[in-house]
Amino acid sequence: MVSPGGEPCHSGFKKGCAAKDFIIGTLMPDPLHLSETKRLAPYLQYQNLSQYHQLKHGTFTRHGGTSDFPYASLNTSDEVGDDRKDVAENLTIIKKTMGAERIFFTRQTHGIEILVLRADIIETFGNSYQADAMITNIPGLGLMIKQADCQAVILFDPRKNVVANVHCGWRGNVQNILARTVRKMVHGFDCSAANLVAAIAPSLGPCCAEFKTHRDIFPATFEDFMVTESHFDLWRLSTHQLVMAGVDPDNITVSGICTRCHTDRFFSYRGEGTTGRFGTVVMLT
Repeated sequence: MVSPGGEPCHSGFKKGCAAKDFIIGTLMPDPLHLSETKRLAPYLQYQNLSQYHQLKHGTFTRHGGTSDFPYASLNTSDEVGDDRKDVAENLTIIKKTMGAERIFFTRQTHGIEILVLRADIIETFGNSYQADAMITNIPGLGLMIKQADCQAVILFDPRKNVVANVHCGWRGNVQNILARTVRKMVHGFDCSAANLVAAIAPSLGPCCAEFKTHRDIFPATFEDFMVTESHFDLWRLSTHQLVMAGVDPDNITVSGICTRCHTDRFFSYRGEGTTGRFGTVVMLT
C-alpha cells in the first residue's frame, strides 16, 4: 500500500490513519482564488478548543503560501533552504489569517527549554530564542510550532486564560517535555492540570513511526506503546504522558492524521526528506 506522498505505508494501520483524515479538524476554504491582499491560508481546528471564544487556533496545511518546490507552498521555516523572502511572506499570511498582532516562534532543538512570555518581558525575546515550548497569557500573541512529523501539542486553561504550544518529537517524549510544560503552567500561572484542554496536531502516526534503534533510544516503558516490531504509537504515548501529568483524558483530542501518509496536505521529513515546515498556531483573543 502506498501513501499519497509515494511512500510505503504499513497496511495494518493505513486504514485507521487515512480514514480519520479531516473529521476532527475543520478545513477552511482554499485561498487560491483570493487576491494577494485578502489571501488567507487553510487550516484545521479542533472541536474541544473551538468552543472557547477567548481562543483562536489552527494547524495550517502546506497550501496557501508563496514558496516553490520542494517547499511548496506555506513553508514556515527559513532554516531548510527556502528563500527567506518567501518564508517571510508565508508568515505574514499566517499572521493575517489568525488576526494576530504578532506570531512568535522559537528555534526548536528537541530539548526541554520552556519559554514563558509575559507582558513585561516580551520585547526582550526574539524569534531566534531556543526553546521547544512556549507559554503565555498575552492576548493577540500567536504561538507557533513548526512541524514536519513531530507533534505540536496545544494546552489551554480556560479558567486562567493561559495557553501553551509544545514541540514534541520522540526526543521530547523521552524527556517528557509535555509533563514539564504542564508543571510550568501549574507553578508559573496557578493553572490546574485537571482544567487543561489539549490537542495533538497532525504528526507521525503509528503506521509510520518506525524506530529500528528503539532499544538504544527509548526507555523500556515505551514498549507499552509499540504497535508492531519497531513501530510506536506516539499519539498514545503523548496522551499517556499528559494524563500522568494530571490532564483529564476527556479533555485531550488527537487529530489522528499521519503527516507521512498525507504529504499532499502536510510537510513530512520522513516522507520527503528535503521539505518545508507547516505551522500550528494558538492565540488568546
